[in-house]
Amino acid sequence: MKLKAGQKAPDFTAQVWNGPDLKLSDFKGQKVWLAFFRYAACPLCNLRVRDIIRRYDSLTARGVKVVAVFQSPKESFDEYVGRQNPPFPMISDPEEKLYRQYGLEAKLGAFLSPKNLAYAAEAAKAGFISMTPDGTKTRIPADFLIGPDGTIEDVFYGEIIAEHIPLERVEKWAG
Repeated sequence: MKLKAGQKAPDFTAQVWNGPDLKLSDFKGQKVWLAFFRYAACPLCNLRVRDIIRRYDSLTARGVKVVAVFQSPKESFDEYVGRQNPPFPMISDPEEKLYRQYGLEAKLGAFLSPKNLAYAAEAAKAGFISMTPDGTKTRIPADFLIGPDGTIEDVFYGEIIAEHIPLERVEKWAG
């Protein structure tokens, strides 16, 4: 079931790719951008991570913590998305428990949509080429902007595999 703004964000404890386990409730009193991706080798996801890294300092200066969730096992991060050295925690969720807890969907039409082509071309131009999937290829990303009290303040469920919350929307929320 999809979550909505105004609901408490479901708490969880999860494995971080290159650090200790993370508990969402450890961020109490802080704004959290919880971003769900497909898998560590996904060129579209790597493009988005690059864009978040570019805005990271601006977001953290305004008190926003970024947490990324991937379906991949920890071993895949080193070879793919981890090579970008993201300054934020990336969670490994190969059993996709968090994806179910947060109501993410997987749809063939979202994978096959021609709307993905422009994003794929941009990813290729940036050097992120098609890579071996280690997760559900048809998984649709989602983003949750969580307030200091743990309430979801904004929710974005993509319609295609390349779609995330607009960065301008996150910037506006960050204040």
